[in-house]
Amino acid sequence: MIKKMFLGLALGLFAISCSNDDDATVALSNLNVNLNGLENLGADFVYEGWIIVNGSPVSTGTFTVNDSGALSRTSFAINSDQLASATAFVLSIEPAVDPDPAPAPTKLLAGDFSGNTATVGLGPVTSNGDFNSASGNFFLRTPTDEMPGAGNNGNDQYGVWFGNPGMPPTAGLNLPPLADGWKYEGWVVVDGVGPLTTGTFTTLGAVDEFNGFSGAENTVGPPVPGEDFFLNAPAGFTFPLDVRGRTVVISVEPSPDNSPAPFLLKPLLGTAGNDTAPATHDLNLNASSFPTGTIVR
Repeated sequence: MIKKMFLGLALGLFAISCSNDDDATVALSNLNVNLNGLENLGADFVYEGWIIVNGSPVSTGTFTVNDSGALSRTSFAINSDQLASATAFVLSIEPAVDPDPAPAPTKLLAGDFSGNTATVGLGPVTSNGDFNSASGNFFLRTPTDEMPGAGNNGNDQYGVWFGNPGMPPTAGLNLPPLADGWKYEGWVVVDGVGPLTTGTFTTLGAVDEFNGFSGAENTVGPPVPGEDFFLNAPAGFTFPLDVRGRTVVISVEPSPDNSPAPFLLKPLLGTAGNDTAPATHDLNLNASSFPTGTIVR
C-alpha cells in the first residue's frame, strides 16, 4: 500500500510539473527581414540581428548571404513580449564561432521601429554624422620614389594620394569619423585583374597603415593616405602601375576584416584623369553601394 501511495504521489507531482512547464512556455512571434545589398562574408563571419529592448540588445539570430546576395534566413521566431517592446533593430557582423554573446563593434545597419516596421540604414558605421555629403580629392604623384631634395622625377602617374598636393600635401577627403570596428581603405581598380589596396586609415590627414608597394627612397610618404606602386606587385599585377584612367575607390572595411577584397560599402568613387599633380581629381558619393532594407514584426 505504501509503495502504491508513493507511486501515485510521484506521478501526481510529475503531472503538476509538466503542467507548470506548459504554462511557462514562451510565446513566439516572427520577425521578417528584408535586406538588399549585403554580400557573402565568407566562412569565418556571419550577420546577426539584434532588437533593442529596454535599451539592451537581444539577438534575433544569425544568417549568411550567398554570392547572389540571397539571405540564408529571412524569418526568425522571437519572444513575443520582447519583440513587441523592441524600439530598434541593429545588424552586426560577427565571427562565425563567437565566444562573446554581446554584439561586435561592427554594426552595419540600424533603424527605429515605427509601428511594426523599421527602415534600416548605415547609422552605426559612423560615430558622428553620415555619408550624405561625402566627397574628396586625390592627386597623382610618386613621393616615395624621390630622393630627398631632388625634386620631381617625372613618373607621377605611378602613385595615388588622397588629399590636395602641396608642401606638404593636406587632407582632401570629406568623410565622417568612423565608429569602432571600421576603417577606411583606398583602392585602385585594374580592369581584368581586380582592386589593389592603397592601405587602411582612420585619420584623413596622416600616413595610412600600409606602404608595401612604395618606392625604396622614402617608404613613409606624405601625411595623407595613399600609395605608390613600384615594389612587391601581387600576382596578376604589373608594377610600376600607371594609375591614369583607372577607377579609384574609398571603401569602409570591418575591423577585423573579413576579406582582402573591398567590402560592400564604397562611399567614394572617382576616375583618375591624365594630369598629375598639381592637378586633382574628384571623388564623388557612391550611395548605390549602401545596403537597404526593412524589418517587420
